[in-house]
Amino acid sequence: MIYLNGDFMPIEEARIPVLDRGFIFGDGVYEVIPVYSRKPFRLAEHLLRLQHSLDGIRLANPHSDKEWSNLLEQIIASNESDDQYLYLHVTRGVAKRDHAFPKGVMPTVFIMSNPLLTPPGELLATGVAAITASDNRWLRCDIKAISLLPNVLLRQMAIDAGAIETVLLREGFMTEGAASNIFVIKDGVLLAPPKNHLMLPGITYDVVLELAAANEIPYEVREVSEYEVRTAQEILLTSSTKEIMPITRLDGKPVGEGRPGAMFALLHQLYQNYKSTVMRGGTSTFQGSH
Repeated sequence: MIYLNGDFMPIEEARIPVLDRGFIFGDGVYEVIPVYSRKPFRLAEHLLRLQHSLDGIRLANPHSDKEWSNLLEQIIASNESDDQYLYLHVTRGVAKRDHAFPKGVMPTVFIMSNPLLTPPGELLATGVAAITASDNRWLRCDIKAISLLPNVLLRQMAIDAGAIETVLLREGFMTEGAASNIFVIKDGVLLAPPKNHLMLPGITYDVVLELAAANEIPYEVREVSEYEVRTAQEILLTSSTKEIMPITRLDGKPVGEGRPGAMFALLHQLYQNYKSTVMRGGTSTFQGSH
């Protein structure tokens, strides 16, 4: 069951007009929210990021936080899985094809749910391969825009190379992955690129840094050079659906010793503990454990 413009229905029955600006221009934003034990995780933070994206494209939020919460509760209840990920999609609505913003048009609002599946154990045991590429996207990557063609092309480069992710480099520094945030471990320190207009501010990114702070893991939030990426002891990718995964090969070469390292093992265990306690409790409050 999905939600579309005021109605709940099976996804097979959902229809939008061909002149929807999301279809014509990619004129819209989206959000992805993980759900654990039927409780959305960090809903306030996700809705704040949605608001940031809407502000970035100058589109009024069609719902209050309370209204979004009520809609999401109904979607969660009408789908089978206890663990889900919710996809929210807001476009500028239906209007004649003109680049200028239309006036008096209602936004299109679409919500769907899919089962939330964790990464398979064999990938966590061996790690995954990634490649690098020049980050040729626009300069507002902090907006979670539905116009994802650059990310799609960059991710497909990885798939074509037998890898699962593309680590993006811009002017000598790492930004993020095509569909993830990236962390680098160098000389025992967890390095994270700063939140700015060149990367999407990930919610899982925040959790990893909170876990590091609560457990006295050395970390730095700063620009990470391409040299540090290529000489890293470990590289990690994070996202709401992939959680934390080790990258053990980069551009066909081993990362560190070519297998998941100690920092991954520690953060992965801390993340699983956090998921079983805080995430499944449906709270945003961080509870660290040493």
